[in-house]
Amino acid sequence: MSLTPIGGRPQDDLRQKVTAASLRERKLRHEPITCLTAYDYPSARLIDEAGIDMVLVGDSLAQAILGYENTLSVTMDEMLHHVKAVRRGVKHALLLADMPYGSYQADANEALRNAIRFVKEGGAEVVKIEGGEKRAEVIRRIIDAEIPVCGHIGLTPQSVNTMGGYKVQGKSLTDIEQLMRDAVALDRAGVCCIVLEGIPREVAAMITSEVATPTIGIGAGPECDGQVLVFHDILNLTFALPAKFVRRYGDAAELIRNAVEAFRSDVKSLQYPGDAESYHLPKETKVGLDAVLARKLAMRR
Repeated sequence: MSLTPIGGRPQDDLRQKVTAASLRERKLRHEPITCLTAYDYPSARLIDEAGIDMVLVGDSLAQAILGYENTLSVTMDEMLHHVKAVRRGVKHALLLADMPYGSYQADANEALRNAIRFVKEGGAEVVKIEGGEKRAEVIRRIIDAEIPVCGHIGLTPQSVNTMGGYKVQGKSLTDIEQLMRDAVALDRAGVCCIVLEGIPREVAAMITSEVATPTIGIGAGPECDGQVLVFHDILNLTFALPAKFVRRYGDAAELIRNAVEAFRSDVKSLQYPGDAESYHLPKETKVGLDAVLARKLAMRR
């Protein structure tokens, strides 16, 4: 079994490496930041070569790749497996790794150990942690160990049970006030960016103007400093109705389905493989083999 090479990286690619430290400069320059998820080498490489600024190995791989019902089931070992694969495909983008549920909630020491694993074993450059004020101490501990952290507030999928489902957050004045406190706490803790998920556009705009840290929106409107989407969402590979904020940029599901059905049809009808897709003996070997077969046939007669 073999895989056809994708092809070489562009030889004239002079893009600079995106770093955690450079994100604030982009905010100051009002330069939009782009981010997509990736879970394997091929998608990571294609995303990186397309010029995306940040690649996130999200715990969304639980649903997108592993078929789990939600993100709560994915483990550290599963996350590390995919982070390693993505690391091999990323050259210029900043590589973020999601801290999965249970890897940082119980104890700050355990959270630090797991963050270090993502850096040492997985090659991640930033770890992402869900939660605001209540996570500030853990985040500072990790940053003190020289590991950049991305915050994440609003609709935090790891809190799906306490939220009662995947619901837009920050609809009431009380909730808006809490989101602002969360954002300021993360900003003061020193995170390199903050994901704002599933919150009203107006609230995201307030947060973005309030904090020095770049904000990365997903279902949070266009005023954020950057945007992130799930790779499988933009390509129709999720087998579910998309969320309101998802824009589909291609239909890989239809492309794959058509290709697989065409392969099946060609095999069933003996149209594949053809002579051009088959290997042949060298001429001298073929002559010798034909002679051997002719002698065997003569002996049977």
